[in-house]
Amino acid sequence: MGCDGGTIPKRHELVKGPRKVEKVDKVAELVARWFYCALSQEKLRRPIVACELGRLYNKDAVIEFLLDKSPDKTPMESASHIKSIKSVTELKLVDNPAWSGDKESIKGDKYDDLQAARFICPVVGLEMNGRHRFCFLRSCGCVFSERALKEIKSEVCHK
Repeated sequence: MGCDGGTIPKRHELVKGPRKVEKVDKVAELVARWFYCALSQEKLRRPIVACELGRLYNKDAVIEFLLDKSPDKTPMESASHIKSIKSVTELKLVDNPAWSGDKESIKGDKYDDLQAARFICPVVGLEMNGRHRFCFLRSCGCVFSERALKEIKSEVCHK
């Protein structure tokens, strides 16, 4: 049965090693960054704004954050750099025709494909799902993939 005096414990049974660090799932992190508001953690819905750090927010969540200056509310670290509505840029996003997320009634009985993106690059057609880098122009708010900006090679909006 053990522990009757006849057993000799081994070193690995007595010494506990360092705990393994739990790794963050890369896919889940991308889904959270590209599909949810960085401030309110709700799904992104139009109008969508972005800060100079590249974080995406719902515009109404940013406005509520800026208006609510009560002392009991703790400042959110994801939006502590936003001082006014001029700190963010409203994005002009192009809808993905292959995406059918909000078009169907959601009852919880269907599979949500988190790899399909809601928006695409208007020039190249890459999906905005976190696998490719995207940039936005602060002057007009147009969103392009980094690959499209390299092909166009201009700082002026293509529209």
